[in-house]
Amino acid sequence: MSDQLLYQIALTLIPGVGDVNGKKLIAYCGGAEAVFKEKRSSLEKIPGIGRATVNSLFSNGVLTKAEEEILFLSKHEIQPLFYLDKKYPKRLQHCADSPMMLYFKGEAKFNEMRMVGVVGTRNASEYGKRMCEQLIEELVNDQVMIVSGLAYGIDAHAHRAALKFGLPTVGVLGHGLDRIYPAANKSIADRMLEQGGLLTEFLSGTIPERENFPKRNRIVAGMIDALVVVESAKRGGALITADIANSYNRDVFAFPGRIGDQYSEGCNFLIRTNRAALIENASNLRYLMGWENQSPKQSIQTKLFRAFSDEEQRVLDAFGSGNECDIDELILQTNLSSSKLAAVLLTLEFDGVLVALPGKRYLKA
Repeated sequence: MSDQLLYQIALTLIPGVGDVNGKKLIAYCGGAEAVFKEKRSSLEKIPGIGRATVNSLFSNGVLTKAEEEILFLSKHEIQPLFYLDKKYPKRLQHCADSPMMLYFKGEAKFNEMRMVGVVGTRNASEYGKRMCEQLIEELVNDQVMIVSGLAYGIDAHAHRAALKFGLPTVGVLGHGLDRIYPAANKSIADRMLEQGGLLTEFLSGTIPERENFPKRNRIVAGMIDALVVVESAKRGGALITADIANSYNRDVFAFPGRIGDQYSEGCNFLIRTNRAALIENASNLRYLMGWENQSPKQSIQTKLFRAFSDEEQRVLDAFGSGNECDIDELILQTNLSSSKLAAVLLTLEFDGVLVALPGKRYLKA
């Protein structure tokens, strides 16, 4: 593992920096290592970076801790994902408060499939379990990866159903990769390493404290195309995840429940207040997401359509090896103005080269 990684991890350890200011420091200085080698006077001029933060940068303790973490990663075959890396989840990459660093163990490829988050109460009823399993079984042919939080109840049932029906599934953890919480889900987690994996922003030794789980929820919300709330009480982590997903402009769906049932109140509230669309099955989800008669594996050679202008080709090249791309990534990759990009996208849409999806995303036809 590179020296660059040492500074990337060390930057996440600086007290008072956080993900937003950490990215700001990197943008001003040109890289994580450059942050540590920049002059104090220059760092103090960066907006939002105070003297106390600058003093912390020059503490040898963070580099020592980062070295220890690199040894742990190497020993346990854990993959570090810096927010500028190609393998970092692209959907999450565009969220302002996304983690600078993620740690992943498993086989999943985050940027090659559709991503569906499935969350809900820890006190899942038989109805909730049935709806969860039915949904996932019906998504088998949609090239979907199931994402959840490996908690008791609906989360664990979603992972278990994905394993049962052969879908890749990723658990986002609220602690380090040196443990599994709850311990009862360790057998599921072990199987997921070969059919998906485990993802966290937390260093080894981080225990599952209460404040970690809302942070975990923002990762789930940010890395997906759609979130499905299966069952939820009026308050709880599933509703927090739904709120965050809405703030990220993700599509949110919920199964309705019987009036008066405690663990249907949350879903019914989301639907009633237009925070989630009502669904009864995967067909509803597929229709509302614009996935009908489309498959990420169905790719037609663009040269069969017509010759493309330079600007159109820049847009198509921005998709890389994938078939889906969001508007922020297209702006970043093409360097076109928003108005010009909108015009090019509209032309490609009319010609059937691209298909517009919810959430300002585009699919190659």
